[in-house]
Amino acid sequence: MASKAMETESPEKQAKPPTVSEHAPNLAGSVITADALGDEKIVIRIQNIASTVNLGVRLDLKKIALKCRNTEFNPRRFGAVIMRLREPRATALIFATGKMVVTGVRSTHNAELASKKFAYIIERVGFKPTETFEFKVRNIVGTADVGFPIRLEGLVYAHSAFASYEPELFPGLIYRLVAPEKVVLLIFVSGKIVITGAKKESEISAAVTKIYPTLLEFRKAHVAAPLIPPEPAAPPAALADDETLKQTSTL
Repeated sequence: MASKAMETESPEKQAKPPTVSEHAPNLAGSVITADALGDEKIVIRIQNIASTVNLGVRLDLKKIALKCRNTEFNPRRFGAVIMRLREPRATALIFATGKMVVTGVRSTHNAELASKKFAYIIERVGFKPTETFEFKVRNIVGTADVGFPIRLEGLVYAHSAFASYEPELFPGLIYRLVAPEKVVLLIFVSGKIVITGAKKESEISAAVTKIYPTLLEFRKAHVAAPLIPPEPAAPPAALADDETLKQTSTL
């Protein structure tokens, strides 16, 4: 085992689907607005991007773990070096085959930048990657909040071909979109959504735009308030006096 410390760095009248703001090209905090919500806005945030890189060269993982900072390597538990970057904040799983998985970034730009930095660090140890190493985005995870509660039971009944909902196992409804292909939505009764399976940031916004009219159709009027038991009434004066006498008689 070799390990090192730190430095490698969201039923009322139908509305138009929301449209993506043109002012945020990489979606890390971009805003989607819908006419039906007035001044309210649906904010989409990219939470994680997972990408892969093929450096095209075999690697000595023990050597990399010993010579690089911010690394962990325990071959008995996991057959890859774990390396971390501070800027952009990212984590890489580096395999002996020369393949690498990069996670933890929130934009495709930073995913590619982090991959290049990891490749440069590995090159300085003595393993030169091929000049045009292969970089691919494999999965983008985003979150959104539509701002209103949703009737999940009605939604799964009407869209059973695309949706599944088993609240005993998982509190969210799983909705598989036909387009964008392979994008999956986890929809919660609160109106919060997790979008996963996208390969491009634009697919995240496209998924929210597509599902929004459906969610509006199954909008709940309100969320039921929790039942709070009434406070117990004060005992009658006579009973209170009797209780006082009993307590004082035992002293």
